[in-house]
Amino acid sequence: MYENDKNRTEIRGTMNREYEKILTPDARQFLAALALNFEPQRRDLLQRRRMQQAEIDAGIFPDFLPATESIRKSEWKVAPIPPDLLDRRVEITGPAERKMMINALNSGANVFLADLEDANSPAWQNIMNGQINLRDAANGYIDYMGPQGRWYSLNQNVATLMVRPRGWHLEEPRFLVGGEPISASLFDFGLYFFHNCEMLVARGTAPYFYLPKLESSLEARLWNEVFLYAQDFCCIPEGTIRATVLIETVPAAFEMNEILYELRRHSGGLNCGRWDYIFSFMKTFRNDARFVLPDRSDLSMDRHFLSSCVQLLIQTCHRRGIHAIGGMSAHIPIQNDAEANSRAIDKVRQDKLREVHAGHDGTWVAHPELVPVAKAVFDEHMSGPNQIRRKLQGTVTPADLLSVPRGSITMSGLRRNIDVGIQYLEAWLRGNGCVPIYNLMEDAATAEISRTQVWQWLRHAAALDDGARVDDQLVRRITGEVVKQLSARLPESSLNTAARLFEQMSTRPTLTEFFTVKAHKHLRDSAEPVVVTQIPASA
Repeated sequence: MYENDKNRTEIRGTMNREYEKILTPDARQFLAALALNFEPQRRDLLQRRRMQQAEIDAGIFPDFLPATESIRKSEWKVAPIPPDLLDRRVEITGPAERKMMINALNSGANVFLADLEDANSPAWQNIMNGQINLRDAANGYIDYMGPQGRWYSLNQNVATLMVRPRGWHLEEPRFLVGGEPISASLFDFGLYFFHNCEMLVARGTAPYFYLPKLESSLEARLWNEVFLYAQDFCCIPEGTIRATVLIETVPAAFEMNEILYELRRHSGGLNCGRWDYIFSFMKTFRNDARFVLPDRSDLSMDRHFLSSCVQLLIQTCHRRGIHAIGGMSAHIPIQNDAEANSRAIDKVRQDKLREVHAGHDGTWVAHPELVPVAKAVFDEHMSGPNQIRRKLQGTVTPADLLSVPRGSITMSGLRRNIDVGIQYLEAWLRGNGCVPIYNLMEDAATAEISRTQVWQWLRHAAALDDGARVDDQLVRRITGEVVKQLSARLPESSLNTAARLFEQMSTRPTLTEFFTVKAHKHLRDSAEPVVVTQIPASA
């Protein structure tokens, strides 16, 4: 391949004038440079994941790494915390949709996490419109006119903006470098950083990120190398970028110290990503019948494997001088039912009480009405901007992290998984990645739990509490019943596609790693006309 072929970028998505302002020639050059410099390492790390999974399948379980014992035992701190990240007691998350972003930034939360990953369906228009909205928010002039004529604009004081790019395992098939799809991580990060880093710094903040689904400190090291390269490319001082890592995979839980160490010049701490962590627990031990989990409704944060992960995360972060952020309760406000709404709000309040008493320095919410609920809890029980000085006692062992929760597997739990999984996937295929279903906020992580749990129960012929066994026939029968029930209110085409994909992933002999990879080609924008633009770029 000639050098100019390796540097050539191709856009295989529909373009308009606004998108051209994002995918400018200079921005494409930067994306090409990121891909050429870091794509080989990314692919090596994904191969390393596959090798580690093969070891786990062979009975070699995760453990704290002997080779990095000195990092765990030695005393070191991450870089000092920037002023606008000292107090992160309430962080609101949501997709980078324009109206939602304005409401979230105005919500009174300390941080708004604009999510390009689990709360976002990666349809091309969502990805590109998200970058437009992020650009405008970073510049402080985002506004929106609603269909009823209501005007939305930013208040004088708004939340600090953070962005979650997609994970290392995903690619962006509509942007190619040298004929190959670019890493979705590099695409999301690269466009946001390139267009906004200077303005963010000028406004007294900086490019802040959440990093999802890491499985090793080597993956954190790669992110650190990307940060160093990007800062140098754009003439931004080293350490300007800050990144909080979501601990949402089992392998990452055993390398928390090492992850912080690799990112120590750019670290914003760690976050306990509870829903993805449950998904990872099932996925990691997929072939071991001893790790079959009970109904999702039984997997509360007081379960030993989850509370142990929380304890270790807080201990690790506070020892290294950085935030330990709590996770997301799935409960959301319920309209038109005061009693049910009161119960939901109380469940959120109890979840935040557990987190602040455990030692977390902040928490997540998914709805603006929950900001004052969470804030009141942390205001009452956390006297300063954080509680990093609080040091937790006790030792967390590998056995603690791998403790399997016990409980019932029920017919209602099986039906709920199939129902919620199909409903979410149908909405995701139509471009909606953040979906309220049965008064809970569902995103890609909770949908992964639903379909993986069905696969796990089927794979190991789990016994329901009524004595029946989960088998292909039962799963297919319930799927048909769910589709019939949903057909009265969901579009036939997307519902049938979602049901077919869900059933295939649930009943195939091997576990599908991520539904977001398998289902991507069925997204709504895949049927749109494709425009190919080729621009030679130099690295």
